[in-house]
This record gives sequence, structure tokens and C-alpha cells, in this order.
Amino acid sequence: MHLARFPRIHLAHLPTPLEYLGRLTAELGGPEIWIKRDDCTGLSTGGNKTRKLEFLMAEAQAQGAEIVMTQGATQSNHARQTAAFAAKLGMQCHILLEDRTGSNDPNYKENGNVFLDYLHGATAEKRGGGLDMNAEMEAVADRLRAEGKSVYTIPGGGSNPTGAIGYANCALELVYQANERGIRIDHLLHATGSAGTQAGLIVGLKAINARIPLLGIGVRAPKAKQEENVYNLAVATAEKLGCPGVVSRSDVVANTDYVGEGYGIPAPSTIEAIEMFAQLEGILLDPVYSGKGAAGLIDLVRKGHFKKGERVVFLHTGGQAALFAYTSAFASPPAKIAAE
Repeated sequence: MHLARFPRIHLAHLPTPLEYLGRLTAELGGPEIWIKRDDCTGLSTGGNKTRKLEFLMAEAQAQGAEIVMTQGATQSNHARQTAAFAAKLGMQCHILLEDRTGSNDPNYKENGNVFLDYLHGATAEKRGGGLDMNAEMEAVADRLRAEGKSVYTIPGGGSNPTGAIGYANCALELVYQANERGIRIDHLLHATGSAGTQAGLIVGLKAINARIPLLGIGVRAPKAKQEENVYNLAVATAEKLGCPGVVSRSDVVANTDYVGEGYGIPAPSTIEAIEMFAQLEGILLDPVYSGKGAAGLIDLVRKGHFKKGERVVFLHTGGQAALFAYTSAFASPPAKIAAE
């Protein structure tokens, strides 16, 4: 894969760190646990979307767009990072925010990512839950185009073949780091939602024959639907990158046991994972994506799915800004992890 063939704006802080989580490893008593810190990519507290936006926003510029549009849930990390990227490039950003949780908590509706969206200068419209949000976005974009505006639309999560290139590149980066440091990776795990991160990773891993199993911990869709979404996007991404056929259906694996009551609603296991990472490693997770991904990691270690002697890498997709919209989900003060 020669990714320099694709337009890209180099703004992410790369490579992101690959760190050993010694206290979490000792607490769980299972495999070695490492973390790939994609919460450190830069731009408005960082997160996984920055990698995608390097390619998406370059495409927007190449098309002469003056307005960038995207959509997501109320506390969308992707919306916040798109707004930040647009601010950096001097472009207008307009966002459609979907109410997926029905929360009336003022903190949820106005703080966290929502506050940062507006701070970065974005404008926004709100929508009720259950709509085809990409269709809603395109309808608004068409209205703006009829007014003579040049609009570039980005699907939710930045999850299309252009955005997924960012995570094919992440796979190359991770394997290079592991090779240079002599770190054999037995498993790679992360939170999966709009599919672009998992699709890009699996294409990158397969294209270089890394032989690292990838597991996505679902945050919204049922298992069959999540895997279908990821596989379809991976196929399209592989074709875009010039390596069609590199991904088979069996390469795409998602576990959706940790969704809880629904998207954006933290389960007790989510809160436990956030508190464990914060109190054992000084690392902040978010209540929507990385917190549920980490809950899956912790539970699977406890169940013996990952064995002692193995090495597991957890890809931190960021999103900690959303914590400030979810203060009511935590006990006051938060539960303290037992002393060693």
C-alpha cells in the first residue's frame, strides 16, 4: 500500500504512543495489556477521527469545498474533531446532531463535545432519533448547494473508504512500532461503531500479512449487522487501496455483549472500566466508545479469553471530552479501586 498516492493533510500527532499498562495487567492477572494511544492524535483533545480527517479534509480541499458537513450523535467525538479540523483550515463546519439517547440532562445536551463544537465555530442543527442521518445531511447540503455554496459531506464517524485509509495507515504504524521494539502482538482490540476504524485496521493488517487477530467491541449495532457493515467497508477500502480480495469475511469479528441498554448509555461495566483505567493508569476513557471497548477487554481477560503469556493491545479511540457530559452516570465520589 502506497498511501502517499492519496491527498492528505498532515495534522495528527503521529506516531501515537504504544505503552505497557503494568498496573492494569497486575490487577487483572491475565495477559500483558498494552495501549495504542490514539487519544493523543491532537486537535481538540484528539481521538481516532483525526487520522480519518487527514484524508477526508484533504479531499474536501481538493474539491474546493467552503463548507464541510457531517452528522453524529449529540456527544459525537467525530463532530468535535471535524469542527476543530475545519477551524484549523479556515473552513465553515455545519453539523447535524441526532438525539440517540433521549437524555434531558443539561450536561449531556450542552457540555462535553457539544460545547467544543460551538467553541470551534461550528453551526449545528438537531434531529430526533431513528432518522437516516446521512440522508438528512445530504438534504441540507443540497439546500446549501442550491444557494451557491460548495459543500463537502462526511458520513457519520468519517467512515467511508477515504476515511478508513487513516486506519490502514495506523495498522502499518502499529506493526512498525512493535517490530522496532520487539513486541509480539497476539491480539488487537478496540471499540467499533461506524465501522471505519475496524475496516481500515483489518485492511492494513491483512495487506502486510501481520497475522494479528482484530476484535471490535461493538457499541451500537447487533453483531451480525456490525460485522456486515465493517466487512462491506473493508472490501471497498481494499479496492480503493489497490489490494482487492485481501480481506475475507472471517477476518471481521465483533463482540456486541457490552452495548448495555443502547448506544451512548453507559453500562455498569463501562463505568467500572473508566474508573479502573483512570485510577490504575491515569488514562481517561469515554462513556460511549473506549469505555465500552475497555469493558469488553476487562471481561474477556477475566473469563480467560486472553491467556497469560499473551500480549493484548487495546486501541484507545479517544473521546474523553464526553466525560463532562456524563457526570451523572458516576457515583459521587467515584468508586475507589481496592489497594494492592
